[in-house]
Amino acid sequence: MNKLGYFFAAPGDFLSSAWNDISSAYSSLFKGAIFDPATVSGTPSQFFGPISNTLEYATPLMFGGLAISVAFRAGMFNIGGQGQLIVGAICASYVGFSWTALPGLLHMIVAVLAGIVGGMLYGGLVGWLKAYRGAHEVIVTIMLNYVAFFFLGSWLLNTSVFHNPAAAGQAISKPASPSAVLPHLFGDSLFTDIGLLFALAATFGVAWFFKRSKLGFEVRAVGLRPSAARTAGINVNRVQIASMLISGGLMGMIGVTQTLGLANPNNNSLSPNIDAGLGFTAITVALLGRTKPWGVVWAALLFGALEAGGALMQTQAQVSIEIITVMQALIVIFVAAPQLVQEIFRLRAHKIDTGGKGDENTPAPDPFHTTDTTNVAGGEA
Repeated sequence: MNKLGYFFAAPGDFLSSAWNDISSAYSSLFKGAIFDPATVSGTPSQFFGPISNTLEYATPLMFGGLAISVAFRAGMFNIGGQGQLIVGAICASYVGFSWTALPGLLHMIVAVLAGIVGGMLYGGLVGWLKAYRGAHEVIVTIMLNYVAFFFLGSWLLNTSVFHNPAAAGQAISKPASPSAVLPHLFGDSLFTDIGLLFALAATFGVAWFFKRSKLGFEVRAVGLRPSAARTAGINVNRVQIASMLISGGLMGMIGVTQTLGLANPNNNSLSPNIDAGLGFTAITVALLGRTKPWGVVWAALLFGALEAGGALMQTQAQVSIEIITVMQALIVIFVAAPQLVQEIFRLRAHKIDTGGKGDENTPAPDPFHTTDTTNVAGGEA
């Protein structure tokens, strides 16, 4: 009420004060995410630190966005990223702290592959249940999220195999050997590891997969018209399982980066909160990127910048970090919602034209790309 009275008593001062607060908040966001002019004469770590932090935050989101995109292109909604990345993290962590006899580079490679395989198996289980038992992937993945979360936090981290004796009273695993940890990409002073290169390589791979490979063609065909794809001789069950295997493997890479990467705050140990909500944030990244591989990269960079700059915005401008979540939600609403609304009205118009009866060859509404057959026959990926 006092602020309302202040607005009417001195509107110019009120607006000036509001502008100063807003500009200070966004200035701090930019400085924390991209570049701080005050560091021009500083050290390289100070100058490149903000953009390095953005890249590190964006790396797991690239993997997650790609994972959601692969499943969605096959007509499935992989909401089980949390469980898949946890299983991937468990496998990578175990190899990281137990297989210490392996030489340095080989140890890291095996740990990374273990994380990928763990995520693939957990995701492939969902694909198998959907293909051969008719289970809905959303229900199954939600349940498997809980299984993985409580398996890790309530039991595994308290076993003698995983529990770190030095962390008395804490559910933390033994730290990974330095030979298994992902090395710095731009020097020890910058907060970016080699996981970024893995993420970019995965982006190239997924883009090629959709545009050039036979299986990628089949994935797009099944996602657009499952019954038509089956009539054309495509093994829909095999495609669904393969899509969830790939999606789970990419989610497993989030577990690898969270466990063996520089983002781990616990000295490369496994903890119950290792997922950090990334499995669900990846869904919004995929939405924003329209399930296109390079669109996902740009969306992940945007979300990474918001995360990196949000911390400085909170400390310097005294703005709650939760405002970043609000900004992310608004971005998705304004970018993805218009196309979604168009698809809803398109489906509604189709039902009116067919007398309220759907056609089994008509695909479910896709808010990310059209159902033009040129998109299947090697069009835009």
